Amino acid sequence: MSPTSPPKKGTPRRRGAAPDEPHTRSSDAPETAGAEEGPDLAPTVGANLRRLRSARGLSLEKLAQASGVSRAMLGQIELGKSAPTINVLWKIARALDVTFSALITARVASGTTVLREADARRLRSADGSFTSRALFPFDEPRRVEFYELELAPKGVERADPHPAGTSENLVVVEGRVEIELHGEITSLGTGDAILFEADAPHLYRNPGSEKARMFLVMTYADSVG
Repeated sequence: MSPTSPPKKGTPRRRGAAPDEPHTRSSDAPETAGAEEGPDLAPTVGANLRRLRSARGLSLEKLAQASGVSRAMLGQIELGKSAPTINVLWKIARALDVTFSALITARVASGTTVLREADARRLRSADGSFTSRALFPFDEPRRVEFYELELAPKGVERADPHPAGTSENLVVVEGRVEIELHGEITSLGTGDAILFEADAPHLYRNPGSEKARMFLVMTYADSVG
């Protein structure tokens, strides 16, 4: 299982869109400049576009198909080398299902981020036996990620290799878990922890008759997101 990827089944529909948001505008709007600030806007739009696209698990190619904006143009925008027109921004905002202001407004760092249990989105394996909940926001570049994992009785989750230099630090808080790596199996009980290099295929197995619950810290060699 690769718990690092955000959900990829499409972008959730936004609620309560304001009247001036992009999807309410006419598609034949004039190709005027994005804002009077000109060059100053490009880095902000680029950073916001990259953050929002990454959070939705979209490649540049997929976003290009959804928005009607070429992959090359999207790449230039993300690099801050091109200040898009209002019409282009509307197309991108519609494809990402975000407000117009979400693309053009510089983010202000907050000292506190609360991730409510009621709002959590969990990734599930195909058979539903393995679930992963991200305990961090996807909207900032990062080298460390924190997850809550659950594995059903007798459940097995196979993980592909992560990028070179990636490590996993896992602690079992309920039940029992077996970690298989390089053909070796390590058995963990409640309260046990393990740290290993995760750039090779590995496997999580619950040999018990009760659900296993774990917390996982993943550390990358380079920033992601």
